[in-house]
Amino acid sequence: MVKVSIIGATGYVGAELIRLLYTHSKVEIVAISSNSFKDKYIDEVYENFLGLNLVCGDEESAIEKGDVIFIALPHGFSEEISKKALNSGKIVIDMGADFRLKNEENYKKWYEKEFECKNLHQLSSYGLTELNRERIKSSKLIANPGCYPTCSILGIYPAINEGIINESNIIIDAKSGLTGAGRTLSLSSHYSQCNEDLTAYALGGSHRHIPEIEENLKFYTNKEVKITFSPQLVPMNRGIFATIYGDITKAISLEEIFEVYKKYYEKEKFINIMPLGKYAKVKNVSMSNYCNISLHVDERTNKLIVCSTIDNMIKGAAGQAVQNMNLILGFREDLGLEALSQSF
Repeated sequence: MVKVSIIGATGYVGAELIRLLYTHSKVEIVAISSNSFKDKYIDEVYENFLGLNLVCGDEESAIEKGDVIFIALPHGFSEEISKKALNSGKIVIDMGADFRLKNEENYKKWYEKEFECKNLHQLSSYGLTELNRERIKSSKLIANPGCYPTCSILGIYPAINEGIINESNIIIDAKSGLTGAGRTLSLSSHYSQCNEDLTAYALGGSHRHIPEIEENLKFYTNKEVKITFSPQLVPMNRGIFATIYGDITKAISLEEIFEVYKKYYEKEKFINIMPLGKYAKVKNVSMSNYCNISLHVDERTNKLIVCSTIDNMIKGAAGQAVQNMNLILGFREDLGLEALSQSF
């Protein structure tokens, strides 16, 4: 059994990692850590884990005990931890934003912080499994993508790469469940504040996932991608629904676009291209590692409309991390991730 440790185990992503890894047939959770709940059993924090004999220890012990180290902390904490773990011969999968951007100027602009361990940024691999599989297989440091970038990049990549749409004027309207805001209490996440409401935030080009989407789409397509990104919070626990708009630049039918997408993703276990006339729905990917994509064309305005949906906690976070771990360790890619979505 491969030994795994989770640093930052009591946040939503950390808890989802525990849930997925606990039933994985080839790994064993040997250590978890939490600064907020040190020395507490995990079932004192999450009652659904009743009976799990896991105590929140410290980071050093987690690094020492694990072969694979998952870091589920906010950005700004992973570089030093990753350095220690890699120097000890461990595999590191970072769930935060510390290694997602290769461009240091971009990172300084958006995160107001310089690279502390520059060599690690060059060693790291962006963990969007379906587009970076071969590099991930040989990597010891994975930058797990953000939830919005996962949903958005998978949704629009084929259209940009094939020159179907104008890559410099893409609109991404993305709605996320409240778990995307994290576990820390805030007024905006109180039930009475968010129930029966829908609110936008970080508009005007200020969301930190913008450079991640643009930089990685540029890497995979070799095109200067520019997006207008409009994120919103909706009163549901989990899920992302991204509606992506692009100006069509060539004579092409919806049926032909559909065939392009089918060809791009035909070998991908976790990506479903919906039949024409059907719509992607959050409910159909909830609690699963799947990304469902539906395609539509507005002939009046000559726009491609892509609807892309994921579970932000699984394909947008913990599930994709497990998928990357499986790749690195030579396991079947869907091991521990076979669960289908909920029916209702």
